[in-house]
Formats: sequence, structure tokens, C-alpha cells
Amino acid sequence: MASSPSSRTDAATPSAVPSRPDPREKRRNLFLIAGAELLAMTLWFSASAVVPQLTAEWSLTGAQQSWMTMSVQVGFVVGAVGSAVLTIADRFDTRHVFAVSAILGAAANAAIPLWAAGPESALALRFATGVFLAGVYPPGMKLVATWSDEDRGFSIGLLVGALTVGSAVPHLLNALPLFPGPTGLPPWPTVLYVTSAQAVAAALVVLALVQTGPHLAKAARFDWRRAAEGLRHAPTRLANIGYFGHMWELYAMWAWVPLLLLTSYQQAGWSDAAARTAGFAVIAIGGVGCVLAGIWADRLGRTRITTWSLAVSGACSLTVGLFITSPALLTLVCLLWGLAVVADSAQFSAAVSELSDPRYVGTALTVQTSIGFLITLVSIRIIPPAVDLVGWEAAFAVLALGPAAGIWSMQRLRRRPEAVQMASGNR
Repeated sequence: MASSPSSRTDAATPSAVPSRPDPREKRRNLFLIAGAELLAMTLWFSASAVVPQLTAEWSLTGAQQSWMTMSVQVGFVVGAVGSAVLTIADRFDTRHVFAVSAILGAAANAAIPLWAAGPESALALRFATGVFLAGVYPPGMKLVATWSDEDRGFSIGLLVGALTVGSAVPHLLNALPLFPGPTGLPPWPTVLYVTSAQAVAAALVVLALVQTGPHLAKAARFDWRRAAEGLRHAPTRLANIGYFGHMWELYAMWAWVPLLLLTSYQQAGWSDAAARTAGFAVIAIGGVGCVLAGIWADRLGRTRITTWSLAVSGACSLTVGLFITSPALLTLVCLLWGLAVVADSAQFSAAVSELSDPRYVGTALTVQTSIGFLITLVSIRIIPPAVDLVGWEAAFAVLALGPAAGIWSMQRLRRRPEAVQMASGNR
């Protein structure tokens, strides 16, 4: 039988209350961690952003184009589970884990233009990049948590916002005429080299400037026997269902909306560079959404803010394709979608951390993240066949299934008494 809320609280009662950090020191470290996360996470879509150039050079199939993103997702899951099983974050300094992982991810990313002879070897290196990014994002979240207490929603929202902007940066690099090639686009190796350099810079920032906060608590050893508890315990299960619905939509939107914009702009005779800049803006604006949602969720409640975010993003997924013949309107709808689609992400993680047995929050978040990223493999892969079947006009409608499931679960969670454990009693 799942533990009761009271036993969950008692299990984590600390022996000593951590000291409150100096506000200026806290603010400095939070923004440094967020900045490092932004730089390191540019690796995620580095190869995805240059798929048009890779397709021209390697004659990529639709499936290979999808796997340029999906291989990172698989690698991330493998890396996250492996790190948790080996308790790497508890056995080593979190800053060192972050820095070493960022450097190794940069090396795997840079190896693609250096040594990859075709898509097969490139996909293997993309998988390795995902494995190493599992040592960047979760440790980054842990570093933020060491500086956070009652403002957890804002702090994690800041980190996810930085991750979001970092994920968008390769699309901006691919749009800037800094090193234009014969086609007007930068040579694809340039984009990968620049993102690798940014990841190395992130490692240096964390090693040289970031400190661990006073709210550091050693987690219990990862235990797969506890893995199903987040699905057995009803409140945590509902928070997880919300996250899974969110993930069904998020990465498919990030992976394919830049191509939707490019298609629309080309059909209208608009600039390809403008389309790629719009693709960057659509993903990057989610960083603003994450921060705003973090502030509002701490004050108004996690279920309320996640429901609003899911409703807006779901509506956009249903209607966005209808504007393909009007690039200006399409861009506005995509910007709204980008703002909402990731705004709720950090709040699902915060909710699980508040509802789970505090001794096994790490296990709960690992299971949540692993299942969520595995779900993205289906939704990312389903969009190209949907485009072939019904066109861009209706292809994204299938993503609305995720927000619909998320809204249902968040409303169910809101009505449960355990919901007061979230956001200092704000449901």
C-alpha cells in the first residue's frame, strides 16, 4: 500500500534546518546555473537544426531526419537511468558531474563533423550526446534545488526556461549569416562546433563560479523497487499523467514546427533566414513562459497554471496548421504555442517532488523523466507520416491528445486533499 501523506512527511523530517542563503548569493548562483544550462543544452537540437543541410549532403530519409532528434531522447533516458542506478549524483560533487558531462557531450557533438561519414555514425554520436546530457539537466536541477525552498516553482521554472532557450539557439545559429555557405546557410559543421564550444563554456562557468547552496540533502540510494510507487500512489500518478501528456506534445512541437514555418515561408516566397529566425523565436519564447508559470504556480497553484498552459497549447496544436498559407499569422500562433507548450514543464517536476515520498524523490523524478522522454519517441516519429496522410494543415492535431489527458489528470489532482502539499498549499 502506498505511503500516506503524513508518513511521507515524517520520513523526511530533517535533523537540522538549513540556514537561509544570502539573497544576493542565491540570486547570483541561480542565474549562473541557468546560464550554464542554457549554454550546455544547445547540444540537444544542434544536429536537428541543420537537418536541411544534412539531408542535402547525406540524402536522409524521413525516418533518419526524425532520429536526429529521437536518438538524443533515447540516449538521455539511458544516461538518466544509468546515472540513477550508479547514484552518480550522490557519490560525486554535482558541479563536477555537470562539468564533465557537458565536456563529454561537447566532444560527442563535435565528433560528428570530424569523423561521421554518414547518418549511421552521426546517429550513434547523437545517442552518446543524449547520454551525456543526462549528466547536465538533472544535476542542474539538483544544483538549483540546493538554493531553493518555498520558491521552488520559480527556481525550477528558471532552469527549464534556460534549457528551452538553449534548445532554440541552434536554430538561431543556422539562421545567422555569420559563416554563409553557397546556399546562404552556414555550413552544418559550423553550427555543431559552435554549440560544442558553448557546452565547454558552460562547464567552465559551473566549475569556476557556481557554488552548492545550503539546502543540499543526500538522497536515498536509487531503488527500482520504489520505481512503480509514483504510478501506484494516486496523487503522484495524476501529476505524472499530466507530465506524460505534456511530453507527448512538447518535443514533437519543438522538432517539427521550425520545418512547418520553413515550408510556409518558402511557399509564400519569404526568406529562409526569416523562417529559421522565427523557428528560434518560437522555441526560445518558452523560456519566458517557464519563468512566468513558475512565479504564478507558486502563488496561484500548480494544477491551475498547468491546466491553463495545457489548454492554450492544445488549442494551438489543433489549429496551427490552418494558417500555413499565411506566414505572418502562422508565426503569431506558433509564438503563442511556444510560450505555452513548455510553461508547465517545471511545475510537473515540482509537483512530483512535493507529492512523493521525500526519501525517494530522485527515483520518482528519474522514472517520470524516463517515461516522458520515451513517449516523445512516438510523437516525434508520428508527425512525418501524418503530414504525408493529411498535410501540414491537420498533422499537429494528434498532439492535442496529450494536453487533453493532462487537463483531465490535473483537474482530478486538484480535487484531492493531497493537493495542498503543493506550492505551500496552493493547489
